[in-house]
Amino acid sequence: MKTVTILGATGSVGTSTLDLIERAPGAFRVRALTANSDVAKLASVAIRTRAERAVIADEAHLPALRDALAGSGVVAAGGAEAVAEAAGEGADVTVAAIVGCAGLKPVMAAIRAGGTIALANKEALVSAGDVMKAAIVDHGATLLPVDSEHNAIFQCLDARLSHRIRRIILTASGGPFRDRPLAEMAEITPAQAVAHPNWSMGAKISVDSATMMNKGLELIEAFHLFPLGHEQIDIVVHRQSVIHSMVEYVDGSTLAQLGTPDMRTPIAYALAWPDRMATPGEPLDLTRIGRLDFEAPDPVRFPALRLAREAVEAGGARPAVLNAANEVAVAAFLGGGARFLEIAAIVADTLERFDPPAPQTLDAVLDIDREARRLAAECVKERVA
Repeated sequence: MKTVTILGATGSVGTSTLDLIERAPGAFRVRALTANSDVAKLASVAIRTRAERAVIADEAHLPALRDALAGSGVVAAGGAEAVAEAAGEGADVTVAAIVGCAGLKPVMAAIRAGGTIALANKEALVSAGDVMKAAIVDHGATLLPVDSEHNAIFQCLDARLSHRIRRIILTASGGPFRDRPLAEMAEITPAQAVAHPNWSMGAKISVDSATMMNKGLELIEAFHLFPLGHEQIDIVVHRQSVIHSMVEYVDGSTLAQLGTPDMRTPIAYALAWPDRMATPGEPLDLTRIGRLDFEAPDPVRFPALRLAREAVEAGGARPAVLNAANEVAVAAFLGGGARFLEIAAIVADTLERFDPPAPQTLDAVLDIDREARRLAAECVKERVA
């Protein structure tokens, strides 16, 4: 029986993880579940899965969580430090699904505890890739990617033959605006941006998909996850989201991982690794799908891809600044303080204003993140004014 901690248990990845765990009675024991502020859902799943601990990041909600868990035997805790403490308790598998840089400290706590980290938080690796990789080596942890694209690469990539890999190909759905004329994109609303055509995701990730910044972040993440140069990572738009990514070898062979768009597939692979486990996902029926389409992403419609490529090429603190600025810009868009096409522009402005030295520690990463957010917020205000 594996012990599992889920950081971000009430989000889409956390919910899918719990679904798999509950379908495999006797295979997993839940050590801790965390959430930002959804007390009702956190308490419900903690009681249902007999979790040892439930942690609410917003400490103001701790009294309500304690009331909801009264008599259940589940220990309640609250606050950011309590989330990191739960992550550091050393579960066999820690599913890191907290969205944004808020997940960085808990991920690092899980790494220091050893064990396996199933990483669904791409922003942590983007912002602190070098620091995280050093910690993984120091503490003997194992990092498994849960993003469908990186999980696909992990399944197709033979680490023994990394010197025989020509490139990896990240596939992208292209989001809901892949065919929208550029002139119309200025009027896109948050409701339109979060309506992803293929995947069910949270608001922030859905907006990143609409701008294709998610694919830029995934490019940076792939650079840190796999033994390749950034110039060996390509992106293609694949509308059906059936091929989740590909690995091309020097002999001309290209290996691809295919499946229906269901996050439970990569999550199950990480939970059961090095074994596999059954999922309730719909089997892939290629005869029904009929065709698979591919095209190059439009760099004019999606400038976020260029910004991400430039950030990974420059290295150092650039990816951390990019990520922080993007989080601020997306939040402004969702809150009505910025227009859709201004998201990438705010990120570009922030990158122009802030170019700190490469961070060597987690605290340095967090300092860069804070300053980049402050400057990005200034850029938002200037555009509103």
